[in-house]
Amino acid sequence: MLIHFIHQGDAYLPELQAYAAFIQAAGHQSQLHRELDSVPSDAPVLWWLCGQVRPVQAMRHPKAFHIHEYASASVPPMAWLKDQLKCWCQATPQYRIFQNAWVQQRMGFHDAVPCEFRDMGISPSLLEPAPPSAAPEFDFVYLGEMRRLRHFLPVFEALANAELSVLLIGQLPDELLAQLADHDKLTVTGRIPHEQVPVMLRRARRGLNLVPDQLPYTRQTSTKLLEYCAAGLPVVSTDYAWVRDFERQHGARLAYIPFRATAASYLEYFQRIVQALPEPVPDLHPLAWPALLAGMPIWRHLGVQA
Repeated sequence: MLIHFIHQGDAYLPELQAYAAFIQAAGHQSQLHRELDSVPSDAPVLWWLCGQVRPVQAMRHPKAFHIHEYASASVPPMAWLKDQLKCWCQATPQYRIFQNAWVQQRMGFHDAVPCEFRDMGISPSLLEPAPPSAAPEFDFVYLGEMRRLRHFLPVFEALANAELSVLLIGQLPDELLAQLADHDKLTVTGRIPHEQVPVMLRRARRGLNLVPDQLPYTRQTSTKLLEYCAAGLPVVSTDYAWVRDFERQHGARLAYIPFRATAASYLEYFQRIVQALPEPVPDLHPLAWPALLAGMPIWRHLGVQA
């Protein structure tokens, strides 16, 4: 079987690589398409990473088995409106996959299409024992979407005033680079291959999980937090619904900061707790991509045996 994944957005989706590896290990094949025109007319399975799927697009492949996956609800601006438009205007697939029950509820589909939940996973390499290495070079690391850091400029001002070094793994927009220019202990890697992430994370002593106080961010999985914990890093996080649920479900221990405070308040916080952060201690082996994907019911629908 050849499964055709369609991802027309610019979001980085680590699950695509995990899906490809899982499908190949099961003796099948997958192909990623950035443009719908590249999908052959006789494609048996179309796996849409949604995005909007207009009915006219789906009608080009009337014999295919269509899967719509919602790894996230829409993000600001106008997030609720974008989700409603998808609900009202989306083609109807044979199957849906949602990150969690909140995303399913947010999307608002009310039909009989079968569905399941598939949470975010982590690379198995992060769960391997860390190789012997030199002492960490940085006090903190932040991994992920950099544009969200505009909500946390006072945090970085406090870190600079505390003379704490920060490694930013990702591409920092020019606007934010200018705003953070006074932080002389800030290092930005730019975009890196995902396989380099474990090594980069372990260059730091602690992880920063900075999530804006906005939907859908506060109700969805923070992949960066999973990766920090898997790498054994103590974590400082903003305080919100999903992260508290994660802490309870996995027996994790995190330190929390408020969403909005002054740079002076954040400075006092970092000076007080930075040497005494709790170890996260959760066992995240069930969230390794191979284990997570193996439990998905969709494979039975497709006849793919792991």
